[in-house]
Amino acid sequence: MKRFKLLITLLISVLIISGCASGGKDKPKKDNWEDFQKDKKVVIGFDNTFVPMGFQDKSGKNVGFDIDLANSVFEKYGIKVEWQAINWDLKETELKNGNIDLIWNGYSKTKERESVVRFTKQYMINEQVVVVKKSKKIKTISELKDRVLGAQNGSSGYDTFNEKPEVLKNIVKNNDATQYESFNEALIDLENDRIDVLLIDKVYANYYLKQQNKLRDFDILNAGFDSEAFAVGARKADVTLINKVNEAFNKLYEEGKFQEISNKWFGEDVATDEIKK
Repeated sequence: MKRFKLLITLLISVLIISGCASGGKDKPKKDNWEDFQKDKKVVIGFDNTFVPMGFQDKSGKNVGFDIDLANSVFEKYGIKVEWQAINWDLKETELKNGNIDLIWNGYSKTKERESVVRFTKQYMINEQVVVVKKSKKIKTISELKDRVLGAQNGSSGYDTFNEKPEVLKNIVKNNDATQYESFNEALIDLENDRIDVLLIDKVYANYYLKQQNKLRDFDILNAGFDSEAFAVGARKADVTLINKVNEAFNKLYEEGKFQEISNKWFGEDVATDEIKK
């Protein structure tokens, strides 16, 4: 019996060691491009409520500008994208732990994020706006004094809100924002007057309100922050992966595919100069 138990213990140890060697713990520490090619799969983490970048439609299908763009990028390499919905507030942790291989969903490139993430070229420009009901008759940022502000957890908008308190933080009620897991929840509260104003990405605000036929009911004001650039984030070690995505961006633009996807979701070419080169 002792020998049997010893044998079982040895087998379990071998399995654990083999598991570690085959992926898991080593994944964040190495350039994984050969594995992606071999497995023909890459896992992308995204917020499946962020319209029109990446979200689930009524049938449960993942759709959006970033969905189409990423699928087109990896189609060039014969690699299939596995889309994994994540808690956006934990995106860098999911990447670091090897649970996902890329963060790709209207992910703004910032200096803080650059310290832990390797970014692709910037492929689209975005800006932060505040959305407020027309009935509140708020036309300037200064009129937000003591108003209840909403924002999404882990969003670049909320990060900038805290980094530059003189713009909004020092003005709004309690000098902070009511935080939400998704913009959908926040917009519902905005419509029902549980918050007065919402800090949100311009692309989301425009698309959502247009789809809901509610643009005429709300005012969209520039939040007063600098414009942002969307890029794709990978682990620092995945140098080849980032290079391959960059190469595909440029090829897709040369072929006109990037513009086709852009026109489908925005009605215009949103590519940055880096992509057009």
